This record gives sequence, structure tokens and C-alpha cells, in this order.
Amino acid sequence: MTTDSTDVRAAALRSLDRLVGTWTVSNPDGLTGEVRYAWMDGGNWLVQSVDLRGEEPTRGVEYVGWDEDAGELRSHFFGAGGEHLEYTYRIEGDLLTIWFGGTDSPARFEGRFSADGTVNDGAWRWPGGGYASTMTRTG
Repeated sequence: MTTDSTDVRAAALRSLDRLVGTWTVSNPDGLTGEVRYAWMDGGNWLVQSVDLRGEEPTRGVEYVGWDEDAGELRSHFFGAGGEHLEYTYRIEGDLLTIWFGGTDSPARFEGRFSADGTVNDGAWRWPGGGYASTMTRTG
């Protein structure tokens, strides 16, 4: 890894700092729950613990880190039901985008952080569907 790629990697990882903490999650359809983001020792992985309740409860853990080959922040989600899903993360300014799979995927979340960084309001969208989602920082 060259110094330039080390700098890009470090900047991409640091962009995730605004997610660190505990957030409540809700949407108009009754989805509620909590997610918690924390850095793993060493700062190379942002770990998200997920506990969402609703029509389809979701519990699991996600590891977000730098994928050198893709040049992107990629994640692996491991669900309590045995699922393994991959996502791509990007934060540019106040916009958080999370693609299901790679950045060419039509399935993605786009949410904007409030000026004080305590709320991220957006929606998951994919061909034929989607749902709104709001995260509010609680800790």
C-alpha cells in the first residue's frame, strides 16, 4: 500500500466517525430499534450492532472497513438468522449512501445528517420498493 492509498484509506475510514455512537431507528411503518457503531481496537473496522423490531426483525453485526481492491468502504453484515450481506458505504458532506452490494446496485439508502449531526433522515430504495428510515443519536 502506497502513502497515497494509505491516506485515501485513512480519510475514508475517518469519514465514518460521525456514525460512532448509539442511534434509535424508526420509520412510518412501525420499524423501531437501535443500532450502535463503535471502532474496533486499531481503528480499521467500524462495528455496527443491529437490533431492529418490526414486520421483519433484524439482529446482527456488521463490520465496515476499507476494501483496497474496490477502493471503497465495504461491509459484511452477519444476521442472527444466518444471513451474510455485503454493502458499500460512502459519506460525502452530509449525505450517507449505503449500497446493497456495490455502487452499481439500484438498491441503496440515501440519508442526510442534520446540521448538528444528531439525526440522519432518508430512505432505502430499490426497483419497485423502499421505505423511509430515520436514525436519531441517543448516545
